Amino acid sequence: MTEIVPARAVLLDMDGTLVDSTAVVERLWLEWAKPHGLDRDYVLSVIHGRQGHQSMAIMLPERDHAINIAENQVMLATEAEDVDGVVAILGAERLLADLRPYPHAIVTSADVRLMNARMGEAGLTVPDLAVTAERVSRSKPDPEGFLLGAELLGVAPADCVVFEDSGAGIQAAHAAGMRVVGVGKHATAHSPEFHVSDLTQVSVVPIESGFELHVA
Repeated sequence: MTEIVPARAVLLDMDGTLVDSTAVVERLWLEWAKPHGLDRDYVLSVIHGRQGHQSMAIMLPERDHAINIAENQVMLATEAEDVDGVVAILGAERLLADLRPYPHAIVTSADVRLMNARMGEAGLTVPDLAVTAERVSRSKPDPEGFLLGAELLGVAPADCVVFEDSGAGIQAAHAAGMRVVGVGKHATAHSPEFHVSDLTQVSVVPIESGFELHVA
């Protein structure tokens, strides 16, 4: 059954939502975690959706946060250089093309360099507006990034629909007062209002007042 989702703007996460970067993300983070003796499953439960320095702070709570900031910069640079295997989520190219006439933005925990590297490797065009790590002081699950995206688009949070895959991202969107289309098999555990396996299940339908989303 197709659900009709009214919206005035769309905010899209990147990793796991527009691009599949899971393999490289998990490989690099597990390499980082090895010297710290951290459990593999614990690491993978923490890292998705957050800025790297926040993940480090959660996993190593006693460590000086200045070290986390410095190591995160190294991690971001390494990730931007290592994009082998990064591919577009099915339907992402068409969805971005169909959203082009309407207010939309990426809201990602990546910095600009990493965002451009992964989107480029996946063959996707970056929207005109992107809220990246440099533009916020607090990482998902804090709602700051989504609220800033709505403000920059000039749309009330309640009129925004967020596409997200991670628990931290869905939590951030809900804290911002936004509805969520969860993307991928792991999203359902975090109670999005709508869910799709991939973006081929989403259509952007023009209407007199703008557009609406049809979610199959």
